[in-house]
Formats: sequence, C-alpha cells, structure tokens
Amino acid sequence: MARAEAVIAAARGWIGTPYLHQASLKGVGTDCLGLVRGVWREVMGAEPEAPPPYAPGWAEMGGGEAMAEAARRHLIEVPCTAYRAGDMLLFRWRAQLPAKHAGIAVSRDAMVHAQEEAAVTEVALSPWWLRHLAFVFRFPGDL
Repeated sequence: MARAEAVIAAARGWIGTPYLHQASLKGVGTDCLGLVRGVWREVMGAEPEAPPPYAPGWAEMGGGEAMAEAARRHLIEVPCTAYRAGDMLLFRWRAQLPAKHAGIAVSRDAMVHAQEEAAVTEVALSPWWLRHLAFVFRFPGDL
C-alpha cells in the first residue's frame, strides 16, 4: 500500500489549489485532469504523455472515452466496485456522455478533486458520486 499512501498524500497536498482550466500547478491552478497529472508527477515521475489542448465541453464533441483510453495506457483498470484509497475515479454526468471528471479516492468514503469555480477539495463519495462513477484506475506499483 506504499504507492497508494503516496498518491493520497500527494492528492491532499493539492487541496486549496484554485480551479484553472487546463492547468496543473499546485498552489497556482488546476482542473481535474491537472490534479491527476500533478499527482502522477509527484508519485511516479515525468508524465508519460501530454494531453492535447481541450475545451471545457471537449467530451461532448469528440465522442469516445478519451480520458478512460488515456488512463488505460498508463494505469491499471479495476472494477468500479473494487475502488480503494489511492485510485483514480472517472465520472460521467449522464449515461450517454463520456466520462470527463476525475478525482482521487482517499478512502472508500471520500475523494480529492478539482471542480469548476472551486478550489481542490476533499469531498464525501456520496451516493450521487457513486451513481456517476464510470471507471476506476490504480496507479502502477502496489496491487
């Protein structure tokens, strides 16, 4: 669990970072993808790939599961029911839309995430969040 503990500590270190679309700089600005990228850099090292520029409504325009496909290239997919602390969670807002919001589980009951018009925060994984959970990925290392 050492890797998961490092992921959790890194994610919590971003709490309070303001929301800034396409950014990934702790204390300065980040979006949900930027949070995951920043945690990766802190725990794993250099990012394995840079995301292309993306508009706020990118997922609705492109079709497909761009975030999940990118995650599959670098993380380990696990069943949604098997998420645990240290896992990256991907959410979809509606059944017909691609997953486009990410958070990092810090327990079975809470996650850290960056949300528009707010700072990075730790929130409860309420039934609402769990209903929208579409994919779960584990950072390489501890299995």
